[in-house]
Amino acid sequence: MNIIAPVSSIMTKKLITVNPKDSLTEVKAKFDDHNIHHLPVVRGSEILGILSSADFNYFLHGFGHNKGDELTEDLRMRSWKVEEIMTDKLAKLESTDPIRTALEVFKTNRIHALPVVDNGELVGIVTTYDIISLLATEPTTLDDYSK
Repeated sequence: MNIIAPVSSIMTKKLITVNPKDSLTEVKAKFDDHNIHHLPVVRGSEILGILSSADFNYFLHGFGHNKGDELTEDLRMRSWKVEEIMTDKLAKLESTDPIRTALEVFKTNRIHALPVVDNGELVGIVTTYDIISLLATEPTTLDDYSK
């Protein structure tokens, strides 16, 4: 992996996003339908926050009520809005930042997704999954390990 390549070379550009006023029912549908773990929260093309599937699940199940209580879960998902549980203090990258910068932010902050913003506009997202996927496709030989 070329860690000085720009994050634009590995970022996801086709984004699935939510609005801050969306209900958590809509969030659950997007997580389920698209098999993703991070949803940028946007107004237009401006990033306002991010909602992870871990934060979403903690909200639903981490408040001490019975996990199997579907009626309570449904009521909570319809009543609460994205803006009430999203993370709004974000680290961000620009598309020209090197992959090395993303790695350092992931390592230092123990987060798993970084919005990519150019001129105040959300243009992509880089996740630890993107980096793992890239590493998994790297060709290797036994000669690489004998050096």
